[in-house]
Amino acid sequence: MRAWRFYGFGDMRLDEVPEPALRPGHVLVEILCVQPSVTEAQLAFGVPTLAYHEIKRRLADEAPLQLFGHEFCARVLESPARSRFRPGMRVAARAKLPCQKCPLCLSGRAETCRAGPIIGFQLPGCFSERALVPEIALVEVDSRISDREGACLQSLSDSLAAVDTAGIRLGESVAVFGQGSMGLECMQAARTAGAGRILTVDVREEACAVSRELGADSAINATEEDPVETIRDATGGNGADVVFECAGGSPRQGLAGSKTLEQAMQAVRSGGKLVVVSWFGRPLKVDVDGLRERSLRLLFPDISTLAHLEHTASLVASGRIRLGPMLTHCLPGIESVREAFAITANKGQHGAINPAQVMMVQGAAQPAAV
Repeated sequence: MRAWRFYGFGDMRLDEVPEPALRPGHVLVEILCVQPSVTEAQLAFGVPTLAYHEIKRRLADEAPLQLFGHEFCARVLESPARSRFRPGMRVAARAKLPCQKCPLCLSGRAETCRAGPIIGFQLPGCFSERALVPEIALVEVDSRISDREGACLQSLSDSLAAVDTAGIRLGESVAVFGQGSMGLECMQAARTAGAGRILTVDVREEACAVSRELGADSAINATEEDPVETIRDATGGNGADVVFECAGGSPRQGLAGSKTLEQAMQAVRSGGKLVVVSWFGRPLKVDVDGLRERSLRLLFPDISTLAHLEHTASLVASGRIRLGPMLTHCLPGIESVREAFAITANKGQHGAINPAQVMMVQGAAQPAAV
């Protein structure tokens, strides 16, 4: 079969590789739709971010490697006896797996384990025609969810975990900096969690337009108005109860550096919560005394669990969270994977909202026009 392998940063090649053989605890799947996460797209080109040093070491010691590809929708081809997944079922996966050997896993609390491997990082990913995936990572994709939407479920489950971490109270005001895929997902997940007024911020008018379409009460274009002043004015001068920062990261890839983090700290009310969703790829200076003086809660998203992924699939299937308007770029065939990485690594230049997707199987279902 064909699979993309990395020989170094910026050096990915479509190779012939051996077919994976079914083994206990795994299912063999055909990849229908796959997308690189923003983090994977940055790592592919050597931009420091999450897991950069580990990927650099593995490329130096083990290349070529079948890296990345944990955001996918696939069809089961073969499964072990007594598996809950049968041939023909569509599935999506949780990226982070429990290790199945630590005290947490052995005591039945595997959902809280953070010691296991990650699909596409320590385990082979799914930029391939077929893949062998641990059964413990999988959820079934409802028939109401398209293949393209199914490829977004893993990312959306991470956003759902971020909103879960925030513990939003009924009617609380929420601001979200950044209206790329995770910002739009956090915005919609916050609405389902009971948020009141939701304000969003981006520098791209096309992203602001999608944000309004998907339910933001106000989408602030930061090139036209000061987002901190606008958020404070909209909340009686106090600031939002909960603020999500989803825009920061490497300016090399069109992200905001640390500017939006500084703005988010100013836009949250005293005693409020700031949830940092972005990866910055470098140490940052943070005004800890300022956080302490205003009694701010600085939070980081918990790792999404299988329960998050299952609930995510339910939210999309029922229409409570909509993904279709976010899916701006779709490429045909496994040969297009390299282009999908390039678009995703530079979304602003291409007018992309969600990562660029690759339809591996032609004629697979498209998202509904909603």
